[in-house]
Amino acid sequence: MNSLNFMEKLLDGVEVAWSNLGDEKVVQIANNSRKPVKASLRMPGKIPYYGANNIQDYVEGYTHDGIFVLIAEDGSASLENYSVQWATGKFWANNHVHVLRGIGSLNSRFLYHYLRIVNFIPFLSGGGRAKLTKAKLVEIPIPIPSLGVQNKIVCILDAFTELTAELTAELTARKKQYTYYRDQLLTFEEGQVGWKTLGDTSLKVSSGGTPLSTRADYYGGNIPWLRTQEVLFNDIVDTEIKITKLGLENSSAKWIPANCVIVAISGATAARSAINKIPLTTNQHCCNLEINPECANYRYVFHWVGKEHDKLKALGQGARADLNSGIIKNYPIPIPFPTDPAKSLAEQARIVSILDKFDALTNSISEGLPREIELRQKQYEYYRNMLLTFPKAVEA
Repeated sequence: MNSLNFMEKLLDGVEVAWSNLGDEKVVQIANNSRKPVKASLRMPGKIPYYGANNIQDYVEGYTHDGIFVLIAEDGSASLENYSVQWATGKFWANNHVHVLRGIGSLNSRFLYHYLRIVNFIPFLSGGGRAKLTKAKLVEIPIPIPSLGVQNKIVCILDAFTELTAELTAELTARKKQYTYYRDQLLTFEEGQVGWKTLGDTSLKVSSGGTPLSTRADYYGGNIPWLRTQEVLFNDIVDTEIKITKLGLENSSAKWIPANCVIVAISGATAARSAINKIPLTTNQHCCNLEINPECANYRYVFHWVGKEHDKLKALGQGARADLNSGIIKNYPIPIPFPTDPAKSLAEQARIVSILDKFDALTNSISEGLPREIELRQKQYEYYRNMLLTFPKAVEA
C-alpha cells in the first residue's frame, strides 16, 4: 500500500485543512520569553538550557513551562535534517531557538513529528550561518487533519520513538559496562607488567596524506582513503571517499595493511582510535600503528589506547592541541608477563576476548544495539513519511 492510499484510508474521506505556523488560531509562538545567558553567568541547577541543537547546560530558573516544540533559529547542525526538538516541563530557551506549540485543533506532538520532515532550506536566509527568521517561520505550511487522526498518528510514531529511546538507554548502559570492565582489566598493580611504548610494539608507524583537492582526477577511484572524522573507536570496514592511483602517487598517502591501530592526531578528533578491517590509505592527520604480532595483540593495543583517550588527548600541542606521531610512538603501554612472550600474548588474548564481547554490543555497526537502533530509526522514518504525507489543497 503506497503512502497516498494509506492516508486516504486513515482520513476516510475527510479533507485536510492547510494553514501555516503564523496562524495564531492553531500555533502559539512563545519567543518573547527566550533569554540567552553566557556560560560563565549561568547558575548551575536541574533545569535544561536549550540551544539550537540540544541541551547545552542545566541551570536554575526557567523561561518556559509546558509542552513545546523548539526549532533552530540559526546554528542548526544540519540544514537538510534541520534541528527540531521536543521540550516539556520547565526549561530555559536561549535566542537560537524558536519556541512554539499547537493550540486548539493542533496537537503539539503531531506538529513536532510533522516538522521533522519539513524542508526548511527554502525558508532560510544568510550565508554560512543560515537563519530562520520569524518572518519566514510563520510562512511554513502545516497540515491540520482532525484531532482524532492526529492522535492516531502520534500514537503510532511515538511507539517507535519510545522503543528507540529504550534501546539508546540500553546502549548507554552497555557502554558503561564495557568501560568498567576495560578499566578493571587494564589496570595493573606494580610489578604485574612491564612497560613499553606504542612504538616498541609496532613494526611500523606511519601517517598519510591528502591529494590536491583541486584535481578532480585524484578522486572517485577505488582506493579507500580514511579521514580523521571517520575514526570513531570502532572497526572500520570501509571509507566514504575513494581516491585514484594517480591521487595516491601524487600525495604522501600510503597503503597500510589490515588490522592497524589508527589514532587520530588532529585537534578536534585527536586521540580517537580505530582498527581498519581492510587495507586502506589515510590522510595526514592519522597515525597508523602496524602492531608486531610477536609482541602485542593489536586489539589489546586498541583497547588500551581507547582507555587512555583523555590522557593521550591532553598531550596535544599548539593552538589546536594537535598530537603527532612522536607523541603516539612514545606513549607507554603495559605488557603482562614481559619476560614470557607466549604467556604474555595468551593473557592479552584473554583480556581481548572479554572486551571484544562488550565492544561488539556497543560499537559494532553491523551487530548489537547500534544496528538495532539504526533499524528502528529507519522504521520510524518510513512510517513517519507515510503517515505525514497529506494531499495538498486544490487551488481554484
